[in-house]
Amino acid sequence: MEENTNDKEVSRNSASYLDEIRETFGSHAIDADDAMRAFESIGGEKLELDAATSKRLLRRIDLIMMPILCVVYGLNYLDKTTLSYASIMGLQKDIGLVGDNYQWLGSVFYFGKKDNVKVQTWFFFQTLTFKGYLGWEMPAGRLLQRLPLAKYNGFCIVMWGMTLACFAAVNDFQGAVALRFFLGVLEASVTPGFTLMTSQWYTKNEQAARIAIWVSFNGFAQIFGGTVAYGIASGNSRHSFTIAPWKIMFLFTGLLTVFMGLVFLSIIPDSQLNAWWLNPQDKVLAVERVRTNQQGIGNKHFKKYQFQEALMDPLTWAFFVLAVAADITNGGLSNFFSQLIVSFGFTTEQSLLYGTPAGAVEVISLLAWGLISQHWGNRILWSVGGVGASLVGSILIVALPLDMRVGRLIGYYLTTASVTGFVAALSLVSSNIAG
Repeated sequence: MEENTNDKEVSRNSASYLDEIRETFGSHAIDADDAMRAFESIGGEKLELDAATSKRLLRRIDLIMMPILCVVYGLNYLDKTTLSYASIMGLQKDIGLVGDNYQWLGSVFYFGKKDNVKVQTWFFFQTLTFKGYLGWEMPAGRLLQRLPLAKYNGFCIVMWGMTLACFAAVNDFQGAVALRFFLGVLEASVTPGFTLMTSQWYTKNEQAARIAIWVSFNGFAQIFGGTVAYGIASGNSRHSFTIAPWKIMFLFTGLLTVFMGLVFLSIIPDSQLNAWWLNPQDKVLAVERVRTNQQGIGNKHFKKYQFQEALMDPLTWAFFVLAVAADITNGGLSNFFSQLIVSFGFTTEQSLLYGTPAGAVEVISLLAWGLISQHWGNRILWSVGGVGASLVGSILIVALPLDMRVGRLIGYYLTTASVTGFVAALSLVSSNIAG
């Protein structure tokens, strides 16, 4: 009799705990997400998450997920810089780029525009208003919600690697434009997808530092890519490869991306509930660990009222303006920095090697910003330091005499610190927006 009474008491406590969870997730519990189902799968049994267990789970999540997110995000940037390296390794001559063809190759990744003067080179896309990354960003966001998060991202990673490798077979401007367009489409899911993953696996206090870390691998990618490109260019000048050096660069980065995409698919889960490297209890504890975020996990339902709220929220537009302003330098510098360094008076091989310190500046800026923000808060305030350094760098490039090439090169290095503003906006969206 006493045992039955205890069972009823446990049942009442479990039901009470489920009610507490439903209240935490909000009044729209009918749109239950993976987190709600995780707790219902254990019958509402209340699990204790102490500080030691939370720290153990955090270490395991960091150890398994962060290295892959970091390397893949670095490859995402290496794709863009590969075009810059190739531009001074014979690409423009080999595929017959003339006039502003190269500029269009850089911009079609992000968006498109019909040019009446070059109708013959734009026939493939003349019915489209927006192209590549910009045109696919909204559909990608919807697909990230509707489809399994990690699987869709992994598919895009593998496909963009294959598309990048196909660049080695390009022999004209039209083919290059087509591939750049599809690269933009395939990479449109990376930044929002990784931001969503970070918000689902980490607490609000942990998110800014993690985002800063995986974005900082853009800098590591520039160091790595510049070193590889320099090695290929130097080897070609000594031994005259049978394959054009820029083709080798595209094959190398593309196949490396395909490999990392397969690694991503095999290890990164869609949510805590299908993480094969967590035991059943740890899966639920990993969800419990981020319950205080009140952001939900794996909800597949589109809620029109939330979309309307987002459009009416001034912070949404503040984030938009901040991201655009902080990222203005990205498109130009990522596609043209090799040519910029050559214009300072350095040789082609020197420009490949001298571009690598810019990556180190970006890494240091982001890691310092992430560390300071995690301990003292005020992410936007601290990001002003990187944006200010970038402004000083731009002034040095423009204002210094043309013969002061070292000073202008240092100015270019400083411009890469501007990414702190973009990452600040990214982390604020990750930690402050739910739904």
